[in-house]
Amino acid sequence: MSACTSESAPPQATSAAGGRWANAAIYDTTIAHVRHTPVRNAFRYRSYSWLVDLDALPRPPRPLRALAQFRAQDHLGEPDRTLRQNVEAFLWLHDIDLRGGRIQMLANARVLGYVFNPLSVYWCHDGSGVLVAVIAEVHNTYGERHAYLLRPGADSPQGRHELAKEFYVSPFYPVDGSYVMSLPEPDEQVRITIELHRGENKPFVATVRGRRRTAGTGALLRSAARIPWVTLTVAAQIRVQGIKLWARRVPVVSRPHHPRQPGV
Repeated sequence: MSACTSESAPPQATSAAGGRWANAAIYDTTIAHVRHTPVRNAFRYRSYSWLVDLDALPRPPRPLRALAQFRAQDHLGEPDRTLRQNVEAFLWLHDIDLRGGRIQMLANARVLGYVFNPLSVYWCHDGSGVLVAVIAEVHNTYGERHAYLLRPGADSPQGRHELAKEFYVSPFYPVDGSYVMSLPEPDEQVRITIELHRGENKPFVATVRGRRRTAGTGALLRSAARIPWVTLTVAAQIRVQGIKLWARRVPVVSRPHHPRQPGV
């Protein structure tokens, strides 16, 4: 990992050229949320996510393009840059220069004009292929987003990272406590775990588990048939659970102002 200085400008990032499928993968996933306090509530739902290289974003055939689009405006940074340029600019603010290394993103694609990503994860490698940073980009249902930067190494035993919670997500939890995140780079499976810790308590746990399929026309059509309009389904699942908790008289915590994070 190379250090940068605030007086310097970030390197000129390459554009994501892409191709028909560009070695992308689709993960058929099961997402589970378990809330232990103030009341117990657990649910799970099926979904699917894409793993893409930001230097080679997939471009499905034109008739299928509405089922999978990747746009910079849906993620951190500026909408007039590429996804890669935005990730590199964010890392540069934290003194990380990838020097052209590979960036993989796990996220939902835009489907039929709509996208919602509760969590997008970026695995960022340096020019020699070493994983030097992981970004966990979180969106809430109020149109806000926040990026947590994780640095693999001695401070992350067994790939687990602990960091302060800084962003309002659930209307039933204040912005306090810490997250313990386990975000190993996907292989044949994806295994993501995020735990909310508040003192000795662990009131909330979210997991993503899934199996890889090589992206292609058939894989995309099967996924779209299995879960039509997947991104809208994800957003609806979250809102339905919120209504259930509100109906159970779980107190709502006021949403604090969240100033825009530099580079996000």
